[in-house]
Amino acid sequence: MSARPAAGGAGARAAWAGSTARAAHPWRVFARRLFARRVVALAALALLAVVALALAVSWVSVVDPNAIAIARRLRAPSWEFWGGTDHLGRDVMLRVAYGGRYSLMIGFATAIGAVVLGTLLGMLAGYFRWLDGPVMRVVDAMMAFPDILLGIALVAILGPSLWNVVLALVIVYTPRVARVARASTLVLRDLLYVDAARALGTPTWRILWMHVLPGLVSPVLVQLTFIFAYAILAEAGLSFLGVGVPPAIPTWGTMIAGSLSYMDKAFWTIVYPGLAIVLTSLSLQIVGDGIRDSLDPKLRKNT
Repeated sequence: MSARPAAGGAGARAAWAGSTARAAHPWRVFARRLFARRVVALAALALLAVVALALAVSWVSVVDPNAIAIARRLRAPSWEFWGGTDHLGRDVMLRVAYGGRYSLMIGFATAIGAVVLGTLLGMLAGYFRWLDGPVMRVVDAMMAFPDILLGIALVAILGPSLWNVVLALVIVYTPRVARVARASTLVLRDLLYVDAARALGTPTWRILWMHVLPGLVSPVLVQLTFIFAYAILAEAGLSFLGVGVPPAIPTWGTMIAGSLSYMDKAFWTIVYPGLAIVLTSLSLQIVGDGIRDSLDPKLRKNT
């Protein structure tokens, strides 16, 4: 913290006050804490690059990523095709970029859906005692199943399509958020300012919206980044097993699943989408860890 000038004109005092206000801004403090570790900054840059490539590829390239050209099938990486070509002659690197839009969309939609539903269930179960038992027993029963098995069962019931996969993954990961939201709500509902609002006759919905929900933002935000990564991996696993997104949609998972038979002849058809999955998931996990450390006073370092 800069020392206040002992003497000086109004301009010096105003400059000091302005610099102090800027340094104390919550977003600046959060950003400084988040990117204090270099690995978190690098992970954020890697994630930003993946997202930017997925969004910009349709503007940069006019080539159809699904266009079949048998004459150039299974070509190794070269200056013409940086990622080589697959068994149908399609540009692997171009399909990885296009596939990123679908894989990122599935991960983001799953994370948003699970966070919204999980926060609502957890908040209601934690605030209303009579709902705690029934809701949490259902949550515990769902979490007893491995994620991939529950996802396979749900997709088998709903049918293999992109949005059915998203719906299935939302159901799979909602219990994770619900448990976190419920645990935080149990603490928040007994705090003095919540008791004061209740004593003043504040409606329950307003207490939940104005006093309980803001306290859930930090733990739920961390869960969102983790579920984003889990959903990308889960989609790839479901597509690998043949029960996920239809093969016509070029997600990273369907690209790997469609190239398994040619792995010994053209390893690059699996390496590049696999690296995209690993890079994105790892970056999300690292950024999520950084957000957790920045928001939790018990974990973050003094900065």
